[in-house]
Amino acid sequence: MSKDSTRGSKKKVSCRRLGGYLKEQKGRLYIIRRCVVMLLCWHD
Repeated sequence: MSKDSTRGSKKKVSCRRLGGYLKEQKGRLYIIRRCVVMLLCWHD
């Protein structure tokens, strides 16, 4: 039983890490996209 409980906690931690990583990437992609749009629209 102890093995299963450690496995479950590890899974939770990895899921949390993955969620945080995805959130970080989403933020980065959003910023990069905004910059690209600004550069493309800035003709002056």
